[in-house]
Amino acid sequence: MSSGEALTTSAYISHHLTNLKVGHGFWTLHLDTLLVSGILGLVVFLGMAKLAGKATAGVPTGLQNFVEMVLGFVDQQVRDTYHGKSALVTPLAITIFVWVFIMNAMDLIPVDFLPTAIQKLSGHEHLAFKFVPTTDPNLTFGMSLTVFAITIVLGFKVKGFGGFMHEVFAVPFGAKLAPVNLLFRLIEEIARPISLSLRLFGNMYAGEMVFILIALLGIYQLPLALPWALFHILIITLQAFVFMMLTIVYMSLACESHG
Repeated sequence: MSSGEALTTSAYISHHLTNLKVGHGFWTLHLDTLLVSGILGLVVFLGMAKLAGKATAGVPTGLQNFVEMVLGFVDQQVRDTYHGKSALVTPLAITIFVWVFIMNAMDLIPVDFLPTAIQKLSGHEHLAFKFVPTTDPNLTFGMSLTVFAITIVLGFKVKGFGGFMHEVFAVPFGAKLAPVNLLFRLIEEIARPISLSLRLFGNMYAGEMVFILIALLGIYQLPLALPWALFHILIITLQAFVFMMLTIVYMSLACESHG
């Protein structure tokens, strides 16, 4: 497409759903997903560290009060759901909730604002660059596979190799039906990261698609964009909460004994 030529409707939608890529095949990297998620994670980490350094022992006010409310809420969810003794769960749950929420919140920025800005800065018109990392299944699968790996390691740590293998081959039908038990366990373990990642990706991708379709209305988009953005605040918060809660549940299940 030549410089200055307007995008068609289908090209406009495709453009906003295309990642900035480098590499080929399996080794393709989505640079926009890596950059945006990494920068947001760094901003959140440094912001929380700075806030913790300025925290007072008295009655909290302002931003400190809000952050303490969020931390207290997440900590209570962990206490109610997780019945093990690992010190990893609460910090991990807080990290997941805050990080996923911030990445989801990028969806509230008008769909053309940041892409247009980076196109002008780079000098490349129609440069593809997605600013909502959770609309990329590579990121959501990466996060869910990390959670999966943590639960497996936690299971071995809590139950030991023998206890873990016994649970794999003897639950729920007893050792005589070990192949059936193994099949059920494999299906269960494979389904967890797939459902965890697709739930977050699907909801955020659908929300982004609605914003793109609304943006096609041009100057007439405001009556639809504002109500959808307000409703979308609930969606981005809920999806961060669900991802966090399922992580806690999976870690709790990894620590529980099933005979």
